[in-house]
Amino acid sequence: MSKRDEFIAFIDDLKSVSATITEEQRKGLLRRAVQQHDLSSADAVDILRASGLVIGEKENYFEVLGFAIEDFQNQSESDIVSQVEAAHKKLYRESLNAGGRVRPDGKSEEQWRALLNQARDTLKDSQKRQAHIAMLQNDLTPSTVILVEEEFNDPETHLSRTSEQDSMVLIPAGEFKMGSNDYDANVDEKPAHLVYVDAFYMDKYPVTNAQYKEFLDANPQWRNLGLFNYHLIFRKYRDTDYLKNWFKGKYPTGKADHPVNWVSWHAAMAYAKWVGKRLPTEAEWEKAARGGLAEQRYPWGNAIYARNANFDQRVGETTSVGKYPPNEYGLCDIVGNVGEWCLDEWDNEFYKFSESHNPVSGGSIESIIGTLTKQKRPRAVRGGSWHSAEHEVRVSNRSFLPPWKTNSLTGFRCVKPVSS
Repeated sequence: MSKRDEFIAFIDDLKSVSATITEEQRKGLLRRAVQQHDLSSADAVDILRASGLVIGEKENYFEVLGFAIEDFQNQSESDIVSQVEAAHKKLYRESLNAGGRVRPDGKSEEQWRALLNQARDTLKDSQKRQAHIAMLQNDLTPSTVILVEEEFNDPETHLSRTSEQDSMVLIPAGEFKMGSNDYDANVDEKPAHLVYVDAFYMDKYPVTNAQYKEFLDANPQWRNLGLFNYHLIFRKYRDTDYLKNWFKGKYPTGKADHPVNWVSWHAAMAYAKWVGKRLPTEAEWEKAARGGLAEQRYPWGNAIYARNANFDQRVGETTSVGKYPPNEYGLCDIVGNVGEWCLDEWDNEFYKFSESHNPVSGGSIESIIGTLTKQKRPRAVRGGSWHSAEHEVRVSNRSFLPPWKTNSLTGFRCVKPVSS
């Protein structure tokens, strides 16, 4: 198939979902024709003109047939098909009985019946239905919605960030005492043990909503497409609460510089890969959090106050990153605000048997990254959150979540080795 034919086939797929496109979508299709299919702009315009695609407001096929998206939630495919057929039949018969009148929306009855047929054919087909919902919610084309697992394994890598944008700080190589033997330490924090960690760079701040949106814009398969699309978009990689506080691909108003939350471990790993980084191991995280201080409870000493961090529900939600003072390594919000995903598989007895040099639970760093889609066991979370009590934001405190789980308390930051 020639590249021209490939583009025409792509347009035909788009028409099967919606015969109406927005002006922005039209521009995007022209760019695609030139950049990906090596067509001239004149050829691309001609193909679009001949396609029959209409520029205007997108038709909502659910509304055309008198449904809401939520009406089909938790229903079997056979029930959905039956309801669609019944609604189509009723409206089509009413249109035939109306004769040659002009409708209030300006369409002729013949045009209306063509739209009814398009709506029926789209909503009866599970894949087309999901793609149509995605277009309504996130202005996506079908190619970005009908996903394959390989897109998880190889998201588009973003290589244009500068070191200033990265805002990373150097964590020096060295030995430190990991864990705690304090009277109030949890069993999984014991025994305290000496660990050597190679030098690495760590993000100065947790990843923010604005940064995560850049990732979503470049990798739309990671957008939140709503409950109805849950089974389409890697349900084993994120739960139905993923990006719960976002709306139509946009983070909450006024929270561009707040740490992103409601993200799964898998989503955090995908973001990290996109920026050429990874999640920290527990050992890296704790060494960085301690800021060079030996055997202290918090990043700045043995006491914590409201001026140090966002914790204990004193604010009641996340705050802008960098609002609180950094630790001695220059890391902000390393405890409180949001807990942070780590690379490691959770193991409550790991400290009893861990390696003394660059320890990591659940395999090597390379093996975990190399088998990303197969990782199902819970992952470590460190640092506590805006909700955590004083005891839970100690630098040695450990917690965990399933890798697909999301909540309002958990975000992440990234690291990369000094050699990269």
